Parts: sequence; structure tokens; C-alpha cells
Amino acid sequence: MAGSSPVVNKLRGVAALVCFQGIGEALVYFSGIPIPGPVIGMILLFAALQLTCTETPEWLGQTGYFMIRWLSLMFLPACTGLFFLPNIAADQWLPIIAAMVVGTLLTMVVAALLMKKLMPARAQEP
Repeated sequence: MAGSSPVVNKLRGVAALVCFQGIGEALVYFSGIPIPGPVIGMILLFAALQLTCTETPEWLGQTGYFMIRWLSLMFLPACTGLFFLPNIAADQWLPIIAAMVVGTLLTMVVAALLMKKLMPARAQEP
């Protein structure tokens, strides 16, 4: 659908993501695989894109960009839940903070290494 509006492209992308998530959830439900359905759905989406496309379709790229741009809002419900469960989380602050710090640092290091490996080297300017 070349020339579609950005809203139609985003809706098309969301529909594709929800469809693949549903397929992943169904596979987990019927097979009992101990992997979350959305993860299996994303693996299937990746495989489908690798088999059918040379590059990511524009409509899917627009949806991905939009969702990543607002990703921090998707974590609010989980973070808010910590404050409503003070008895459970009261003695777990150190492990929670340690996991956040270590996870953030590990993510930054892995992202930097992948970027260094996957990005083409630029020619040195004289």
C-alpha cells in the first residue's frame, strides 16, 4: 500500500504485531513451550521478514518507531505496582536497584559492542 497515511500504516503495523503475538501465544498454549508467547511471535515475525523481504516494510518501521518512542510509558503500570505492594518490596530494594543498575550497564555495553561490530567503519578524514 504505497502512499498510505501514517495512521493507516501504524494500524497495519499494530495489526501485524498483534497477529504474530497471537500466533506465538497459541503455540505456547498448545505446545507448552516455556517461552512467552510474544517472544515466539517476534521470532516468527523476524523469520517471516527474513524470508519475504529485503528490508523492513515502511508501515512496520513506522509502527516500531512509534512504539519505541513511547516505550517508557509501557513500563509505568509495572513500576506503579511496586508502590502498591510495599510489604513485598520493602526488603527487596537492594536487589531491585542492583538488578536495574546491572541490567542497564549490561544493555549499554552489549548495544555498544553490537553497534561497533555492525556499523560500517567510516573512512578517516585527513
